[in-house]
Parts: sequence; structure tokens; C-alpha cells
Amino acid sequence: MERARIIKIGNSQGIRIPKPLLRQAGLTDEVELEVQQDRIVIHPAHRSRQGWDEQFRLMAEQGDDRLLDPEVPSLTRWDEDEWEW
Repeated sequence: MERARIIKIGNSQGIRIPKPLLRQAGLTDEVELEVQQDRIVIHPAHRSRQGWDEQFRLMAEQGDDRLLDPEVPSLTRWDEDEWEW
């Protein structure tokens, strides 16, 4: 177990986390913080849409990337007869 002092950083406070601990935990540039009971838990930040490329590729392979609704014609009778520019 490592110890660290809480230090003043501008108007906030923080701690310096030793590099080996960051590497061990897989923490890089951005983290998520949460409080669980009496502890502050630090998680690697999850990127939005992480893994979407792979999921889209799998959908295409399985033919599951097609529209479910039938195509609608770009112009309807109302567009042709009623609409005025």
C-alpha cells in the first residue's frame, strides 16, 4: 500500500499518484471518479462509442444493417399537387 499527501492545487486539492500505480491500474490521460461509501474510486475513462466500429462490422457481416421500413418515395402526390414554392 502506498501513501500520498493531499496537496493544494490552485483552488482545489489533489494527490500525486506514483507512475507505477498508474501503469498497474491502466490509467492514462482521463479518469472517472466516484465515491463508494468512504472511498474515492478512480476508473479509466470510457470513450463514447468505444467498440462501435467492430459492432457495425459484425452487423454488416450478418446482414443486420438494413433498414426495416420500406423506402418512402422522395415526392408524394401531395408534394406534386398541393405544394407551392
